[in-house]
Amino acid sequence: MVDLYPSRVGQNTKILERQDPVIFKNSKNSKGPVKNEDLTFYEENGYLLFKNLFSEEEVRFMKEELAQVMEANRHCETDEVIKEAGSNDVRSVFEVHKNSDFFKRLSENDRLVAVAQQLLGSSVYITQSRINFKPGFKGKEFYWHSDFETWHVEDGMPNMRAVSCSIILTDNYEYNGPLMLIPGSHKWYISCAGETPANNYKNSLKKQELGVPDNDSLKWLVDQAGGQIDTATGPAGSVLFFECNTMHGSSGNISPFPRSNVFFVYNSIENKLQAPFSRSSPRPEFLANRTNITPINRRKEGIHANWVQNPSYV
Repeated sequence: MVDLYPSRVGQNTKILERQDPVIFKNSKNSKGPVKNEDLTFYEENGYLLFKNLFSEEEVRFMKEELAQVMEANRHCETDEVIKEAGSNDVRSVFEVHKNSDFFKRLSENDRLVAVAQQLLGSSVYITQSRINFKPGFKGKEFYWHSDFETWHVEDGMPNMRAVSCSIILTDNYEYNGPLMLIPGSHKWYISCAGETPANNYKNSLKKQELGVPDNDSLKWLVDQAGGQIDTATGPAGSVLFFECNTMHGSSGNISPFPRSNVFFVYNSIENKLQAPFSRSSPRPEFLANRTNITPINRRKEGIHANWVQNPSYV
């Protein structure tokens, strides 16, 4: 397969133009809950934030499930559980859509999948899921990066036809390490310097050092955005969808207020993973789902079968 987005193939950084549409359309999946003006915003900026997409009661239930997952994995030493560098604090727990019936149902919820299908113009499947924890006072930063760069180079995702979905479970303020995004950055691809060593994921999940843009490229992207960096702030229950190539990151959390979210990556069923473009061995299944791939059947009920969902895409 032709590599449309070469990266980590030398010692020089390059800025390449995007080769894929931002919103994919076809007759079957072009309709959905996202309004035309929001689609225009997404195409221009690379993200959408829907506030209060889940109710307070649903958020409370999600928090209870999250706490159980965190406690169950506190002393776990498997690859799926990422600990903070220099401590034993849980940073992320991966593959929750397979290891938890609750989060599997949540990943199939109509409020989420309908948006992903509309943006990607096809049926979708989960290629990665995780829970992220950023505790108060000591939550570590996530440096600037495009998810697609890693998914392309290390996982073999051919095209920019995936969308990340972050369900905000704690109120996100400007001061507790919310996700920051460079609007419009998804229109460009930063081909990064360096080479990918074997099993790079074991280090990158704790602190990513390869596949990150250099300072000049980051400044160029921000300049293209008119000097603007957006933050995904909002109440618990809000949901952020951001394009797979949108440059994003988050600062450390030295406030007393923790931040946590559930993270699903919806990939088009027409964009299944191939051999990694780095010509290395594929990353493990918990990072990049390859087996038993089938389209998601949307669940139209609330996250609890007895609840009636009342989505509000605002």
